[in-house]
Amino acid sequence: MKQWYPKKGRVIFHVDMNSFYASVEMVYQPSLKGQPLAIAGNPEERKGIIVTSSYEARAYGVKTTMQYGKRNSDASSRCDASKL
Repeated sequence: MKQWYPKKGRVIFHVDMNSFYASVEMVYQPSLKGQPLAIAGNPEERKGIIVTSSYEARAYGVKTTMQYGKRNSDASSRCDASKL
């Protein structure tokens, strides 16, 4: 195993936190499990951009950085707003 240790004492570690916030919200609210879930900013204060989404929401085509909260926004048109 020693051959895999860093030679100069540095390690670059990349962690993909995709869907992390959605998973945390499902832990706090178990009723959301298995439902399309998206975490977004406040559309009144900002643009309401999707930060992350659950895999169920991604099945509808909801992706990170889509706008949410405005009529005919990308995320709202792909998945019924009541499900997000």
